Amino acid sequence: MAALSPSKATSSPSLATLSPSKPSGRDAPKYIPYINAANPCTDEEVMGEENIDHDMAGEVDVDADYDPELNKILQNNREWVEHTNKHHPGYFKMMAAGQSPHYLYVGCSDARVNPGQLMGLKQDEIFVHRNVGNLCPNDLNFLSVLEYAVNFLHVPHIIVCGHYDCGAVRNSVKKQDIGLLENWIRNIRDVQRLHAGELNEIPTKEGQHRRLVELNVIEQCINIYKTSAVQRHRMQTANDPNRKYPFRTPRLHALVFDPADGILKKLDVDFNEEVKKFEQIYSLC
Repeated sequence: MAALSPSKATSSPSLATLSPSKPSGRDAPKYIPYINAANPCTDEEVMGEENIDHDMAGEVDVDADYDPELNKILQNNREWVEHTNKHHPGYFKMMAAGQSPHYLYVGCSDARVNPGQLMGLKQDEIFVHRNVGNLCPNDLNFLSVLEYAVNFLHVPHIIVCGHYDCGAVRNSVKKQDIGLLENWIRNIRDVQRLHAGELNEIPTKEGQHRRLVELNVIEQCINIYKTSAVQRHRMQTANDPNRKYPFRTPRLHALVFDPADGILKKLDVDFNEEVKKFEQIYSLC
C-alpha cells in the first residue's frame, strides 16, 4: 500500500485524498473540446449529440457513457480475449467449468503487488483476498473469504504476504488521526505494542519498519490459526487416514515481498512452536 499522506491530527484526511472518485453533476469538470480557429464547432459537433447531457440549467455535461479510460479497458479486454482464444484454445471453457485453487492468498491492496505475477502462478491457482495492510481481523469480509476457501474450496495452503514500504505499516507508527482508517490501522499498532521490546532494539527507523512488516505478517498468520474454521479443518485432516496431503490442511505460510528488488521471501518462523505458546488460550478442539 502506498503512503497515505494524511492531514494534521486535529482533522481527518479528505475522502478525495484517500479514495478519489469521479465527480458528477455540477462538480464534474466540463468537456473542453479542441477548437480549430479556422473551423470552430460546438460541443455537440465534437462529441456527437448522443454523448451530451443538458442539465436543468442548460449547462452541457459529457454523458456518463462517454468515458475514454473505461472504453480503453473494454478494448483491452476484447484484445485479450482474441489473443487468448488464438493462443490458448479452450481456456474460457476451462474457466467456465469452475474453480479449484491451490492457495488462499491474503495480501495488501497496494497497486505494486500482483499476486499471480509475483509467485509465477496462473490466476485459477489462487483465491485472493486483499485489504489495506494485509490484515486478518475478526471482520465479516475476511472471515467469509477464509470460511469459503477452507471449507468449500478446500485449499491446502494459505499465504499471508506483506511487503516492505507498506503505507499502512508506516502510518501505524505515526501519532496522527487518519479518520475511519485509524480503526483498521490500529490492528498494526497492536502488533507494534506486542513486539515493542524487539522493535526498540533496532537502531534505524527503516530497520524497525521492515521488521514491523514481517511481524505483522506473522501475527496475521496467528490470527488465522485462532479461527474455528482453520482449527476444525486441521483437526479433521489430521485424523483422516485417506487425507489427500501428507500434512494437516490448511498449512500457513508467511511471506514478504520487496518492491525494490522484486524478491519474495519466506519468513523464518515455526508456526508449530508459535501455536504451542497460545494453545491453552485459543484452542477450540
